[in-house]
Amino acid sequence: MPSAPLPRAVFAMDPVHLPLLFPEPVLERLRRTADIDPALVVQDLADPAAAETLAGAEILITGWGCPHLDADALAAAPKLRAVLHAAGSVRSLVGDALWERGVSVSSAVTANAVPVAEYTLAMILLAGKNFWSLRESYRRTHAQPTPAETAPIGNLGRRVGVIGASRVGRRLLELLRPFDFEVLLHDPYVDTSEAAALGARLMSLEELLTRSDIVSLHAPDIPETHHMLDRARLSLIPDGGVLINTSRGALVDHAALTDEVVAGRLSAVLDVTEPEPLPAGSPLYTLPNVILTPHIAGSLGNELRRLGEIVVTEAERLTDGRPLAHEVRHADLARSA
Repeated sequence: MPSAPLPRAVFAMDPVHLPLLFPEPVLERLRRTADIDPALVVQDLADPAAAETLAGAEILITGWGCPHLDADALAAAPKLRAVLHAAGSVRSLVGDALWERGVSVSSAVTANAVPVAEYTLAMILLAGKNFWSLRESYRRTHAQPTPAETAPIGNLGRRVGVIGASRVGRRLLELLRPFDFEVLLHDPYVDTSEAAALGARLMSLEELLTRSDIVSLHAPDIPETHHMLDRARLSLIPDGGVLINTSRGALVDHAALTDEVVAGRLSAVLDVTEPEPLPAGSPLYTLPNVILTPHIAGSLGNELRRLGEIVVTEAERLTDGRPLAHEVRHADLARSA
């Protein structure tokens, strides 16, 4: 008996990412699972030249650089039954038309959460050592710090407040377990028993900010969280506190944060900002108590292969008639970062 034809799949993303997302061994697995041409990458779903390609597509493999999948894009792909996203959140990618049509959506957000949580853990540990301040003073004085200068530092019993039990937040909570931190959590979708199972103490946002030495943001960027850390809430963080943001810049009022760090009351680790990048004249670039990185916490370089492997595994499950392991449901978008 002849075998069933493989489902037709199409890449829709910026092609610059393909070699790292799908290196040859991963791409070969994909070829055995789906009928796909890696040389054919759709970037503009509304382009008439892409119409023939999209018309036969059953699976769309998306990534950074893929345009919004609106009703017009879906009309060009009548056979589409699954979107496999080789990146993180699908919030900006998929719209109501896709959910209404019942197209299955999968995301590699779980894999992308790994390096973000690792980056955050590293920054938490360094923050507890007052790494940046002592590095700057050592540069200036070439002298060892005095016992009085080092007395307030250390990670034993340090209070870490995690805002958002998203995939990144949950992975971070796992990574924090071997250390002697007191971990606090705020998430409106988590109850006390679940927080305890995650190794944290659940509390209100205001209480968490008041009690935490280090605050790490992992909430989604939705209207309800816009500037959730405004001037009033930032003022609740104790003097000497550290804010870490690897989620989205829009969660923080940057004018208020700038005032706090310029005054020296708080320090900050910002891998994301609003806007991104910041204007050239922003003091956040040069302040000694601010670490500003260019959105590097997420998957980069060889870490991208994890995302491609998840997509290939999902394609294999589709071909075998099994349910997706990393399916995203519309309701999930309210709580995922």
